[in-house]
Amino acid sequence: MGPTAKTISVVSGQLWKQMMVAGAKALELKKHEVDALNVFPVPDGDTGTNMFLTIQSAVRDSEKVTGQAISEVAEAASMGSLMGARGNSGVILSQLLRGIAKGFEGLPTANPLQVAQALQVGVETAYKAVMKPVEGTILTVSKETAKAALIMAKGGGSLLDTLQEAHDTGLKCLAKTPDILPVLKHAGVVDAGGQGFLIILSGWIAVLAGETTASDNLSEAVKKTASSVQEAEDLQREFMRIENLDYPYCTEFLVKGTDLRVERIRQDLKDRGDSLLVVGTPEVVKIHVHVRNPGRILEYAIQWGSLHQVQIHNMLDQNESMAHAMKDAPNKTVIAETNTLSGTQSWKDFGVVAVVMGQGIEDVFKSLGVDEVVYGGQTMNPSTEDLVEAVCKILARHVYILPNNGNIIMAARQVSDLVPDRRVYVIPSKSIPQGISALLNFDPEGEAGTNTQNMESALGNVRSGEVTYAVRDSQYETINILAGDIIGLVEDTIVTSGQTLFKAAQTTLEKMDWKTHDLVTIFYGEETKPEEVKGLENWLQEENPNVEVEVHPGRQPLYYYIFGVE
Repeated sequence: MGPTAKTISVVSGQLWKQMMVAGAKALELKKHEVDALNVFPVPDGDTGTNMFLTIQSAVRDSEKVTGQAISEVAEAASMGSLMGARGNSGVILSQLLRGIAKGFEGLPTANPLQVAQALQVGVETAYKAVMKPVEGTILTVSKETAKAALIMAKGGGSLLDTLQEAHDTGLKCLAKTPDILPVLKHAGVVDAGGQGFLIILSGWIAVLAGETTASDNLSEAVKKTASSVQEAEDLQREFMRIENLDYPYCTEFLVKGTDLRVERIRQDLKDRGDSLLVVGTPEVVKIHVHVRNPGRILEYAIQWGSLHQVQIHNMLDQNESMAHAMKDAPNKTVIAETNTLSGTQSWKDFGVVAVVMGQGIEDVFKSLGVDEVVYGGQTMNPSTEDLVEAVCKILARHVYILPNNGNIIMAARQVSDLVPDRRVYVIPSKSIPQGISALLNFDPEGEAGTNTQNMESALGNVRSGEVTYAVRDSQYETINILAGDIIGLVEDTIVTSGQTLFKAAQTTLEKMDWKTHDLVTIFYGEETKPEEVKGLENWLQEENPNVEVEVHPGRQPLYYYIFGVE
């Protein structure tokens, strides 16, 4: 039996781990409720899922820490959340955790006032990370919770009292978010990110109140909820075919110091093994590499600072075990790791990473010169680490990222600080048609600045539309929406709701003023019937034969159509 709430006067590293796990578990149980708070009743509302995957990544890294200091655990959680951040809400959560880690810096334990002050630093860090902070969101809710925590702690409140007061104040603030942000009031919902943050905070409180000890079983439950994408990534990092193990020791650790030079470290290590990943900040760098002699890598790294969370795995043993296990499962495939170092290959000037969904859309982007495709977008926002890895695979001095979704832009903008050996440019495309327009204005022989300007300017040359279905009853301005209705959106604004796909597609295109443009591009989804597509194409040609129509099998999930007019 652990200490009761009344006897817990400080938060240790171990207790912070338990609180992080409990926060992740609390959000796991309610993530779909948070998803449902999406302003639009579309089937890909994913705020809760994104926040859960972000804090899950933080939990995984924090649990690797063997030290007892809260500063070490919080810093590991910060790095985990930074790399695992998905979507705007996940990025803001990662910045909150990053600020909290700054607040705990150098502390073995934290008392109520130090916890409240760390929350305050978290809020300040999150606000600075957002180019144009919007009130009525998770930012506002976290700001009010931190303010309440600080007042309670300064008044002598206990840890439990401090966080409980913060949570109660946050709930009151959350209830007011529709009054602050009109789009929430129109949709009849409170802010999803703010709700997710308070759910995490409730998990922290549950540990302090003795309602849960965040046991190993609970921690294991959180770990087992990884998405299929993450499971594939884990396999890719941990297993290789036995015959390819020239560098059998998977070595992973953090280096902490001052003025850490990420690019210099990466260059120094590029010829010492394979599967190298060096990311971080001037204060903390994460290194992952496969080597023959881990000792030499650690000896090199210690000259830069102190080593933490050192993990060394013999992948030969792992693969032998996997090989035996796979004998009984011949239909399963072990993913071979292919991201080997390429120090002898020449670098080119430019490379492009694009986030897409659907095999057909991927084919189009690759035909336009995209080097690396990250699968995601409307149905699953990729993490910062996914984007970092894609950038690192391209041997180019300048790399452009096309997020093609407004909820991915913030995560993409974090990449630049993590790969300083390349100039990374985020072209803020919010849709597939915008991404294509940007690519068509990219000149591989041009200058980086000119390309950036031309690609960003091209985003305004195309209008984007989508047709999908409603997952719940809703009201958007004057449009009544029932669950199951086919709905059309133009530039993230709902313009129609009805019962037939053909009528919704017609109305959406009309709202896009398609007849006044030169080209209509249609990507149809994996569930859209060929006869529906043909009927829509015939209607367009009959209405205005002077407008060119291009039709592509995008094979995207959930969205029947993606339209672009230009």
